[in-house]
Amino acid sequence: MPVVIATFVLVGLLCALNLVLTVGVIKRLREHTDLLAERGGGRLSLAPGDQVGEFSSRTVEGEPVDHRVIDTETVVAFFSPTCGPCKEKLPKFVEYARTVPGGRDRVLAAVAADRDDAAAAEPMVSALAPVARVLAGEDAEQLAEACKVQGFPVILKVNRSTDGRLLVMTDQVDVDRPAVASV
Repeated sequence: MPVVIATFVLVGLLCALNLVLTVGVIKRLREHTDLLAERGGGRLSLAPGDQVGEFSSRTVEGEPVDHRVIDTETVVAFFSPTCGPCKEKLPKFVEYARTVPGGRDRVLAAVAADRDDAAAAEPMVSALAPVARVLAGEDAEQLAEACKVQGFPVILKVNRSTDGRLLVMTDQVDVDRPAVASV
């Protein structure tokens, strides 16, 4: 009989400990939800309809790229060599970029890497170069600032509005399906 009582007491204590830990986790999740809400609802970049800021950069090949050269729908992607999801999404994005109407002239890819990560960024840059105009280092940072990128990966479609402003058309690009021209 004492063994049964001890077992019930032990199970009761474990249940109480589990309840305390669960309440603690719920409290932390609420704090994180509030923090994300303060940062703009957890957005990683500009939302559809937001205006892209000004930028002036050069591709890794030395071609000048700035906010004025984008005159039609363009896919703009942001990757980082230290980002696990970026490494997973990169092959799908490369396949998607191959199908973009207008080819690599309508695809910009920014590989954000510090000087210390430049060597780690090279495989990404090499994979993206055949299908996109690629920006790296400080040039990628300028584009990321213009699009208010706060995390990776981010893939946007941008285009000119009727009044000439460069706007985000969508931040939900499905890279699992071939690209199609907007009507």
